[in-house]
Amino acid sequence: MSIESTIMEMAKEARAASMEIARCPSNKKNEVLLKIADEIEIQAIYIQEENQKDLAMAKEMSLSDAMIDRLTVTDATVTSMSKGLREVSQLDDPVGSKSKSWLRPNGLEISRMRIPLGVIGIIYESRPNVTIDAAGLCLKAGNSVILRGGSEALHSNQALASIISQALADTGLPAKAVQVVPIRDREAVKVLLNQEEFIDLIIPRGGEGLIRFVVENSTIPVLKHYKGVCHIYIDDGADLEMAQNICFNAKVQRPGVCNSMETMLVHRSISQEFLPQMSERFLKAGVEIRGCPDTCRILPDARKAEEADWPEEYLDLVLAVKIVKDMDQAVSHITKYSSSHTEAIVTGDYKRARRFVREVDSSVVLVNASTRFNDGGELGLGAEIGISTSKLHAFGPMGVEELTTTKFVVFGDGQIRT
Repeated sequence: MSIESTIMEMAKEARAASMEIARCPSNKKNEVLLKIADEIEIQAIYIQEENQKDLAMAKEMSLSDAMIDRLTVTDATVTSMSKGLREVSQLDDPVGSKSKSWLRPNGLEISRMRIPLGVIGIIYESRPNVTIDAAGLCLKAGNSVILRGGSEALHSNQALASIISQALADTGLPAKAVQVVPIRDREAVKVLLNQEEFIDLIIPRGGEGLIRFVVENSTIPVLKHYKGVCHIYIDDGADLEMAQNICFNAKVQRPGVCNSMETMLVHRSISQEFLPQMSERFLKAGVEIRGCPDTCRILPDARKAEEADWPEEYLDLVLAVKIVKDMDQAVSHITKYSSSHTEAIVTGDYKRARRFVREVDSSVVLVNASTRFNDGGELGLGAEIGISTSKLHAFGPMGVEELTTTKFVVFGDGQIRT
């Protein structure tokens, strides 16, 4: 079969499977999730043998150490995948729940009921564990899913897909509810992105280049975030020890992730006291500081920031620092350069905290906490399929509920419209 025929057939099968998964009761969905979790552990050696094929090819292709690290399936990875599925099985099932209801003067009873989205296409890079995370969340929310992982992880993803398909079949559910695209050629992605007749939503997970490619080539709605340019603003009167700990965690714990701090904004009145101590701590951790002129006067070792530094997502031990005269200037800077991902304020003033939360328009806004908490698991969603910085139809970490939508349900007793 041609690439186009293969992808179209997969999309048709996913649509047919979605009808059955949408009607599937919670206990049946939980049963299959637990079976997949068990089988992953039972077949760990098989998964890792297939993963070794991908790793061998990755080394031949001279992929970076970071890419190879993300690609590797260890014993800990297997345990994490199984644990994640068991956690998802324990989540409340959103399908069929009513968010609100009301009675009209004519006696009609109106409510909104959660329903699955239908068929979801997920396009991602490297990490084979995304295959399991995505499949588990989509199934829990009553959706079928087509997964297109990076070509470098094809053997690993196909091994996991075979386990999922067998578990679905053994549980009496359609095996085609979860499918992995078996084609390395990037043309398969373009074809997938044009199956709007069968696929309801595309979710890309990866770097900005991948996401822009998906957006530019898709005829299907795309949930996306291009990058995470996350800010922390240190307010006048903030607890400076708290501010140090929060900023250090946000920048240093995992600098290569989308919710790490990329720009630190410091109120002028505390800059002389705060910056030297904060800078010393950062420098010991290997952080390069790129500062505004006022910052460079306080920190002679800082590199002068260019205009291109303010909207930059470094994903590295590099930090842009700007001294601001007040909260107005901080919010104005965030509004101009933010990617609508995550912003935080460190302050002891409740009114300013409330104002920051109200005026800063990002998917997660924190008060006196690290930006690293913009994560589905950390926010109590159980798991996430990604973080959306577009507002339709979800904004922020996407858990099980965000993989559903609502429909109106109307009960009457013979009413007609006049």
